[in-house]
Amino acid sequence: MSTELTATPAQTPAAPETTRGVPVWRPLTDVVETRDGPMLVLEMPGVAPEDVEVTLEKRVLTVRGRGRNPQPENLRPAHLEYEPGDYERAFALSEDFDAERIEAVMRNGVLTLSLPRAAEAQPRTIRVKAA
Repeated sequence: MSTELTATPAQTPAAPETTRGVPVWRPLTDVVETRDGPMLVLEMPGVAPEDVEVTLEKRVLTVRGRGRNPQPENLRPAHLEYEPGDYERAFALSEDFDAERIEAVMRNGVLTLSLPRAAEAQPRTIRVKAA
């Protein structure tokens, strides 16, 4: 049984309009397959854990992050590598994920989501016997 996870291509900026006057970016995302299910690793620099919203509705996992633009006092940036803004990305999940066990951890601008498969969806190897 294969696990299906579909994402839109990473493009910058994302399609949603903003009411805050900042761009909305589609965070770069790595998908890593683990024994329990896929893990998503999203880059969202400038986003604090309390400013992240993860929702799952009708098999669509949506991640939103509200970026902060801290300006150091009495300093003016000479060069910026990224433009601060908000982040949003959605993923269509197959039905074999256990929604109650999804976990999210935010550390240093990187959000890690663990998407465990439901027990009945865990892949198993079938032993072949000689006849």
